[in-house]
Amino acid sequence: MKITARSLQIALGSIFLVLGGWTLLLPGVVEQLVLSPEYYAGTRTSALLIGCFGAQAVLCGTVIVASRFTPRTFLVFGLVGSIPFFGFNYYFVFVEPVFNRWMLIDFIGNLGILACGVRGWQLLRAEQPR
Repeated sequence: MKITARSLQIALGSIFLVLGGWTLLLPGVVEQLVLSPEYYAGTRTSALLIGCFGAQAVLCGTVIVASRFTPRTFLVFGLVGSIPFFGFNYYFVFVEPVFNRWMLIDFIGNLGILACGVRGWQLLRAEQPR
């Protein structure tokens, strides 16, 4: 199967839709799984706040899948949608351990965002006339 820019765009959107959907629909499960015990609240308010992150990710994934990407769009989503979050994940897992190692699921998602963005950028750039 040949990887196309469109299939990478769908994969990119799917990362947001799957992780965001999980966070939106099961915020209490996500909170309990990824937060260190001393930061776990388990309240309706904490579930609401975590669910808001999921809703934003679902919106982002929907926009990604429904849009027409250019090489620049892929590059921006790949870099801006992953690199700042690598720093976030590192800091809040290893320096100030608000999250436990389960938060590495997000890190894996960010690797996928970076890979889809960079590869999609390469594919669409190669298709453009020089």
